[in-house]
Amino acid sequence: SDPHALIDIELPEPVPGPHDICVAVRAISVNPVDTKVRQRAGSESGETRVLGWDVAGVVRAVGGQVTRFAVGDEVFYAGSIARPGANAEFHLVDARIAGHKPRSLSFAEAAALPLTSITAWELLFDRLGVDGESEGNLLIVGGAGGVGSMLIQIARRLTKLNVVATASRAPSRDWCESLGAHAVIDYTPGLARAVADAGLGGIRYAALLTGSDTHFPAVAEVLAPQGRVAIIDDPATLDATLLKRKSASLHWEFMFTRAMFETPDMARQGEILDTVADLVDAGTLRTTLAEVLGPIDAKTLRAAHARLESGATIGKLVLEGF
Repeated sequence: SDPHALIDIELPEPVPGPHDICVAVRAISVNPVDTKVRQRAGSESGETRVLGWDVAGVVRAVGGQVTRFAVGDEVFYAGSIARPGANAEFHLVDARIAGHKPRSLSFAEAAALPLTSITAWELLFDRLGVDGESEGNLLIVGGAGGVGSMLIQIARRLTKLNVVATASRAPSRDWCESLGAHAVIDYTPGLARAVADAGLGGIRYAALLTGSDTHFPAVAEVLAPQGRVAIIDDPATLDATLLKRKSASLHWEFMFTRAMFETPDMARQGEILDTVADLVDAGTLRTTLAEVLGPIDAKTLRAAHARLESGATIGKLVLEGF
């Protein structure tokens, strides 16, 4: 609510480095990471800090070593948390972590997808080790959020898993079912009890997308022996010894890792986004855009951050145009 929490400023137009593309931003979406960085990591005195890590736009300029994109290409990406964000008219991103925008989507529809698609894809296939032949129950705690909305779709369409999402409100339950969840359970009576009441048996894979402080003990209880848990949020404490007697494994998913450390496989994120775009254009996956709030400016962003911090959003909130 503080008018100075986010402000409109003028900065020089960025110049791409050898691996960069400069993108004219058309639409952006907001994520919990935006609010966390705003709250915890302000800019140095007298300096600016630009937030935002979900973009759809048009390539304006390319660096000397870029081969995948040309001026005029439509792109979408999540960028790097170690670099200035994309709540800006022009933005630089390493071309290796950008993808070609789905042709069938508008810029607003495409901007809802990158960060959550990469997170869901990496969590499922890279962290939990799922493949197309994997079977068993996948429990998604927080199914109606941005990552949950993509994880439900990817798991349902590309694996043999039984996809079970949690949702406590009727609109959230309806949303999860529309995305393809085989079952949706209400965790408010207690997650372990809800899983038992649903007759699911053991949970082979679990994705804790929100409330890990609260839900981790129950997930450890319902997890099958030798099961796997992946977490994306920021629990203050976590007792991993709860997994010991089941020889279960715990995995962290942080989609910025590849870009932050410039890992040898960082180009994998561009490949993931191109695959997601193809799946969207084929009708296999759909955008998770819930609402376009208005233009890209500080006032609309403050409203978007407030909505996210309420903890009751469904899908993704997008800002479009300047």
